[in-house]
Amino acid sequence: MGFGPVRTVFVTVCLGIWMQFSAVQCVAAADVATEFSPETIKRTLSFESVVARSIPLERIVLMTSLRPKNRSKSIDLRYSVRWLRSLDAPKRDKQWACLAEAVYFEARGESVKGQFGVAEVILNRVASNKFPNSICRVVNQGTGRKHACQFSYTCDGKLEHIANGAAYDQVGRVARVMMDGGTRRLTEGATYYHTTAVSPSWARRFEHTATIGVHKFYKPVRRVAKK
Repeated sequence: MGFGPVRTVFVTVCLGIWMQFSAVQCVAAADVATEFSPETIKRTLSFESVVARSIPLERIVLMTSLRPKNRSKSIDLRYSVRWLRSLDAPKRDKQWACLAEAVYFEARGESVKGQFGVAEVILNRVASNKFPNSICRVVNQGTGRKHACQFSYTCDGKLEHIANGAAYDQVGRVARVMMDGGTRRLTEGATYYHTTAVSPSWARRFEHTATIGVHKFYKPVRRVAKK
């Protein structure tokens, strides 16, 4: 073996020893770096506390909230009697009773979609600042005043007697689903309706959004301000 090969082997061995020594030193340095004094930890936590207090509350809620795919979704409605019957018995309360009663007397003979449409109008009114802010107040608005009631069954002079238990059970399920977050997409934001048997003059001032069964639905016309 000549001098050249010997020098190559010698350099290779030295380089290997140096690399191992460097690796040991890095590990040792990492071990030393993980040893913090109590004072250092205290200063670090104090800094993090200041940073956390500087973040707006809504940002914190956003950062700690569930991911979109894990959040609850709106109820996916199916406009069928079979689907309604598959649901649990509705939770009953005063507001539910007002909505179920209104849908019963206004649309018990209508299709499921027609019943959902009437429920939509009532809830759209509750959501509007132009009407009372609860279901019962919306349903009974103007009751007792001649030509002032919003839903004719509340001032027709007849006793509100629920004779059809099966129909009431169905509209009660419609009412509960809508109150629990059912999507309102049938009437496109309508806050008024009338039957196809009449042609009230007020309807000409509104935008016709849908016709479901014997009911025509309307919403106020959006006016664009003129310059």
